[in-house]
Amino acid sequence: MTTTGEEHAAAVTGPWWWARWRSATLDGTLALVSALECAAEGVPFARDAGIPVSAGIVFGLLAGSVLLVRRRWPIAVVLVAIAITPAQMGFLLTIVGLYTLAACELPRRVIAALAGMSLVGTMIVTFVRVRQDTARGDLTLGDWFVPFAAVTTSLGLTAPPVLLGLYVGARRRLMESLRERADSLERELQLLAERAEERAEWARNEERTRIAREMHDVVAHRVSLMVVHAAALQAVARKDPEKAVKNAALVGDMGRQALTELREMLGVLRSGDGGQRRARREPSGAPLAAVGVAAAAAASRAVGAPVGFAPEGPGPSLSELDELVEQSAAAGMVVRLSVEGRARPYAAEVEQTAFRVVQEALTNVHKHAAGAKTHVRLAHRVSEIAMQVENEPPPEPGSADAARLPSGGNGLLGMRERVLALGGVFVSGPTEAGGFRVSAVIPAS
Repeated sequence: MTTTGEEHAAAVTGPWWWARWRSATLDGTLALVSALECAAEGVPFARDAGIPVSAGIVFGLLAGSVLLVRRRWPIAVVLVAIAITPAQMGFLLTIVGLYTLAACELPRRVIAALAGMSLVGTMIVTFVRVRQDTARGDLTLGDWFVPFAAVTTSLGLTAPPVLLGLYVGARRRLMESLRERADSLERELQLLAERAEERAEWARNEERTRIAREMHDVVAHRVSLMVVHAAALQAVARKDPEKAVKNAALVGDMGRQALTELREMLGVLRSGDGGQRRARREPSGAPLAAVGVAAAAAASRAVGAPVGFAPEGPGPSLSELDELVEQSAAAGMVVRLSVEGRARPYAAEVEQTAFRVVQEALTNVHKHAAGAKTHVRLAHRVSEIAMQVENEPPPEPGSADAARLPSGGNGLLGMRERVLALGGVFVSGPTEAGGFRVSAVIPAS
């Protein structure tokens, strides 16, 4: 099982410069064995050098114990091994020191230089010793054996530890790079997950806003007309029974239409909630997509989806503007529709947005300027479609208050969001005459 770089760094629990206690124990054992070896080899060295034996033993103990710091100062260990090579001491020190040097992250030229020095030193010492033994008659082989022994001995003591150290060092660096790459991938995955969660939260907020806007557009217009007709019905109930019956029929028709649309909206929202509950039990990425899909499908089936979603059923279009104006006129509004340019089919979201802008503007007239004359203008241009709804001041100030039509304050905001989502321009505000004007321009494609 591999560990990440952070876990590897957290596992450093050894003393001083050791990463683990196991490494400290190993180095201590090697240093002890090396010190005993050098101490034993110090006895003949002291006799040959003519110094006290105790001094040779102490010198060997000190030289061999240098192996304890091989991980911290590998160059120093190799230099000590080279220095005591003429005394024929420190074979273990030389082998372990060269291995540690080659496995460290040092420049290759430094490793090559020190390994070459050790090779030459071992070769010279071996050559001298074998030549002396041959001269004394201890060896009866030919002269060819002296250089052969020197070369093979020096290569046997130098090449294997250096090559093994280079291999272990390369493998260690590879594992470290893999750990770093794993850490990097883990951080990237975490960052992607956070961004996905942020996008999902943004999508959920967008869907909530869009569903609220769609429900407002679907229900508010018809309910406003119902309230206006109910107020008119109350006013003429005793004076003109026939007109009262007509207004009551209109109220009933509009109420049924509003209930039908509201029922469809709530029905698909309930089905979308079920899908969301199922998605929450799935892995991390699934619920985020299910929330957006369910909410999008809900609004799409009820009122027609905005840009990026294909509606399952037909939504409102510009061909229904005449009916929309007639409904407002039946509620007592003096409204006139004028169309400029040649009508042509547009994308579904463009027609739906244009219709909703006009619908919401007429609803605001019913709420805030009941009885005011209203002009609805629609212009088909080469690359865009423009609409404007402008009303004059109401004939009786306070007439909207008499109808007691509530206002949530989201109508203009919803219209602006719809138009801007399609790359259009939306402007609204009071006129100099005291009325109100709503204008929007939407690109045709």
